[in-house]
Amino acid sequence: MRRSARTPVVSAAVAAAGLLLAACGGGSDPLSAKETDSASSSGSGGGSGSVTIGSANFSESNLLAEVYAGALKAKGVDVDTKLNIGAREVYLKAMEPGDESVDIMPEYTGVLRDYFKPDQKGTEAEEVYQELTASLPDYLTALEPSAAEDKDAVVVTRDTADKYSLTSLEDLADVAGDLTLGGDSTFKTRFTGIPGLKKVYGIEFGSFRTLDAGGPLTLRALINGQIDAGNIFTTDPNIAKEDLVALEDPKSLFAAQNVVPLVRTDALTDDIKSTLNKVSAALDTETLVKMNAEVVLDKKDPSDVAQEFLTDNGLS
Repeated sequence: MRRSARTPVVSAAVAAAGLLLAACGGGSDPLSAKETDSASSSGSGGGSGSVTIGSANFSESNLLAEVYAGALKAKGVDVDTKLNIGAREVYLKAMEPGDESVDIMPEYTGVLRDYFKPDQKGTEAEEVYQELTASLPDYLTALEPSAAEDKDAVVVTRDTADKYSLTSLEDLADVAGDLTLGGDSTFKTRFTGIPGLKKVYGIEFGSFRTLDAGGPLTLRALINGQIDAGNIFTTDPNIAKEDLVALEDPKSLFAAQNVVPLVRTDALTDDIKSTLNKVSAALDTETLVKMNAEVVLDKKDPSDVAQEFLTDNGLS
């Protein structure tokens, strides 16, 4: 099914969405690095060492890296940041022995678990985290996960949801053959994509359009009617802004994706562990969505948004 553009604000929404590529997959942005000056060793955490915090090439990852950096600087840790490194395959190599150019990354429990050991069965937050920690190589440590979660979702417009009475993925089974789904290339092959939609829900879309992982191409195609459903991520503020509908996942096809600090084991200190665990304890999904909106829609500087969060939670 095809529709004409449903709103004149598409270009503005998409330009904003360009800052927010999917949390769970690598985008197509070129590799780049941004360095910040090291913080001076002062305050209660003096002598806690020097670390480099990286981020993937999407807005939420950059924001979380700034949160981690600000919290550690407040404890006297010398911090550099390398933002927009690229996809998971790129930045995890930078944490491997022999490279070690990145010490800390904001990550997501489910996709990180599947990267190291695919085809595991857990879907709920605690079991996914346990499987993750058992799957990691010795040179990496996952600290405490936050309650904040950024999951895959199949998203439709309000018009499509109303037309086909869609609230859940279960509702797609009888109508998906007439619809076009959009997402990145990995959504075609990974179980938490087209294969899982077919096996778990009996959903077979009429066609698939290769776009990006929850990023501006998928959003634009959905709003413009070039696709009928898209793989967009649950913390994307454009879901609310554009009155889109993220279909419920009652059978838990999409595993938990809690934000978690990933640290090189050799770089982990007591100060780093305690500080980042406190950050995780303070971060929930509602707060993450709000911060994303401030960066993506309100065009605030991510470091300013991060500092406000840290101040509000007594972490700076």
